[in-house]
Amino acid sequence: MSRVLIVTGASAGIGAATARLAPARGWDRIVVHYGRDKAGADAVAAAVTAQGAKAHVMQADVSDMQAISALFAQVAALEPGAIDLANNAGVVSPADSKLADLTPDRVRKVFEVNVFGALEVARQAVLLMRKWGQGGNIVNVSSAASRLGSGNQYVDYAASKGAIDTMTLGLADELAPEGIRVNAIRPGLIATDLHAKGGQPERLAQIGHTPPMGRPGTPDECAEAILWLLSGRASYVTREIMDVAGGR
Repeated sequence: MSRVLIVTGASAGIGAATARLAPARGWDRIVVHYGRDKAGADAVAAAVTAQGAKAHVMQADVSDMQAISALFAQVAALEPGAIDLANNAGVVSPADSKLADLTPDRVRKVFEVNVFGALEVARQAVLLMRKWGQGGNIVNVSSAASRLGSGNQYVDYAASKGAIDTMTLGLADELAPEGIRVNAIRPGLIATDLHAKGGQPERLAQIGHTPPMGRPGTPDECAEAILWLLSGRASYVTREIMDVAGGR
């Protein structure tokens, strides 16, 4: 059966690693979604096609519900197949922010992408799974921040990822009778540019040694977990939230 893997936020970091690794793990068609970084998405698509798989580069602002609908209209125009979703797109605001720094505009932006957008992406994916009738699976990308709380850092980001954990559990319960598995991973300190985007480019250098494993993780290690959960090798696994955090 032909499988279509949709990776949101695939232009960099964990999303890019997931899309690049997917052909080697059995996917022959990958939707490489990006928000702003077209050059990054094109580079990922080139890596996908170099492995003999098809890459479909698609843009959408996942804080915009109409843009998400337009994205899935493009996906729906592809040849039908089983749909697997790596629901990865997310944003983080500057770290080292206390409660008083969490303005309504800042919190709204984080939740519009990390929660409202992620839920709508999942909804649209399930609607297409039902339309095509070939099933599929979902892995949401949460964060270890959801259980750590991240006080004095970015409680808004942590709270948004807590919502992803809860969404994962609820969707898993709801969709299991349809044969759709829903899981999540919670990355810890991972060597991506997320920390720089949060205003802390030196963060990994400062605390990357603190997990019990003594090092930060890599995007590829997260990608392996995502693709395993989406694959038939995890056929009896649903409603799981897997920590990829080096024991932290």
